[in-house]
Parts: sequence; structure tokens; C-alpha cells
Amino acid sequence: MRTVLDRADSIMPNSHQRIPYAVAARELLRNSLLDAACEQLLSRRWADVTMADIAVAAGVSRQTLYKEFGSRDEFAQVLVMREADRFLLAVEGAVSAHLDDPASALAAAFDIFLHAAAENPLVRTIVHGDGAEELLALFTTHGQPLLERATERLTSVLLDSWPMVAREDVQLLSECLVRLAISYAALPTSPASMTAASIATLLGPYVEQLVTQSGSPAGERAS
Repeated sequence: MRTVLDRADSIMPNSHQRIPYAVAARELLRNSLLDAACEQLLSRRWADVTMADIAVAAGVSRQTLYKEFGSRDEFAQVLVMREADRFLLAVEGAVSAHLDDPASALAAAFDIFLHAAAENPLVRTIVHGDGAEELLALFTTHGQPLLERATERLTSVLLDSWPMVAREDVQLLSECLVRLAISYAALPTSPASMTAASIATLLGPYVEQLVTQSGSPAGERAS
């Protein structure tokens, strides 16, 4: 089983694979601009946040912002994708901590995702609705890129955790879970922990069956 340090070693550059300065600088710039947008959303509607506001908050020119992202729509798309990636990183940790109990892994993953979503300024803006139609569309009517990316990443997480499960089964489960997660995050109906427990009750037996029938019974990865 890969440890946290193993995964860290696989993504952290060593002395022979340093990140070029230009790449690191661009990544820092992009994250600074995206962080600035999230900070604006703590107190303002997305409809009221201009590209100029974001640029000023990040300490760069508006021209720099447009050069990096092209348009407000492209900026919003990247912002949504980055926040989704952050959620999925947290989900990966939750699943990895419960490899011997698939149902608990499912509950923990949903719990941490929904708690993170409830605290995220981007998601809160969408939930509140007013002035967030542009962002909401990226989760619904124009949400195919988000759905595909999140499904593929979740599929990778689950296959890494239980590699003997058939990929087509994992993809089907992942798409279902992503759609449920988006729905519950955008329209919460109960506390995160309660929702996570309900989903685990409903889908937990199916996940356990997949893992058991695949020849990777719970706990085998821990040996």
C-alpha cells in the first residue's frame, strides 16, 4: 500500500526534477488571482465582483489577469475546477484512511466533502443564489467539463484504493457519487454528517459488494 510519503514523493520534485521558475511563477500568479476571487466572495455577490476588483485584490493589473485567463467566463471555469480539485484531494485522504471498510470510506468522503463545500465561499455563493447564476451554470447546464473531470479523478482515487475492482464499475459509481455530491452541495437538505451517513446507508452495501467480489476483500490492502 502506498503511504502518504510515497504519494508525496511522487508529486514533489527532487533535485533532478525541479520545477522551472517560469512554471512556478505562473502557478503562483494563477493561484493568487483565484484566491483573490474567493476572498471577494466572502462578502460580495459574484455578479458584483469585477475582473478589476480581483486584479486589485491580487495586486496585479487587470491586463495581467486577462492575459492569464482570457475572459471572465474562462476565469470562472478555472476557479470552479480548482475548487473541485481541492475537494477531491480531501476526499482522497478520507478514502485512504478507511481502506479496510468501504462503507465507512464512502461516509467519510462525503462528510469531508460536504463540510468543505459548506465552508467554501464559492459554493456558499452558489447556494445563496442571488447573483450567482453564472457560477451555478458551471455546475448544472454547463457542468459537463466539471462532471467529466471530477468523475475521472474520483475513478482514479477509487482504483488506487481498490485496484482489483473493474474500471467500468468504478466509473459508474464515481459518476453517480459526483452527481450526488454536486446536488447536495448546491442544495443542502440536512447537516453534512447526516447526509453522508444516509448516502453510506444507501450505497455502502453496493461498494462493499464491488470490493468483495473483485477479489480485494476489505483489509487485504493493509497486509
